[in-house]
Amino acid sequence: MTKRALSFNPNHIFVDTNVLVGGYSGDAKFQKDDDCLRYLFSLTGKRLYISSLSVAQLISVYQKKKSNEEITHVVRELQHRFNIIDFTAKDIDAALKETGADIEDNVQFVLAKKQKCYIVVTNNYKDYRFLQGIEVLRPAKIRKIPQ
Repeated sequence: MTKRALSFNPNHIFVDTNVLVGGYSGDAKFQKDDDCLRYLFSLTGKRLYISSLSVAQLISVYQKKKSNEEITHVVRELQHRFNIIDFTAKDIDAALKETGADIEDNVQFVLAKKQKCYIVVTNNYKDYRFLQGIEVLRPAKIRKIPQ
């Protein structure tokens, strides 16, 4: 482990927007995302994080697919299950300096670092693979995290 990785907390796990959108969709083609979230919820001694940006993106995606009642239920569940990280103009500036290919994922990475998350769970492995100091896991590999 590098010196930088030691500053991250292995018990802090950040979940990317795409896993949330798939996991709460109710669509069978996203079963791996649903299974991933259920596994994360079963872990003890771990802190789960998402960003306020993810909540806004999820609401935007679901606005055309779900009723306001259904969206409200999902958002309340997110508030219950995750620590939600707000982002600032300073975080955006930091994200613009990162080397990742996708600026939105850079914002997510900066927010994950803000909480010292060592693990980022995402379906966008390619967009996180160049970001230093974290372990990137796809939902299908989530069981690498021990109970």
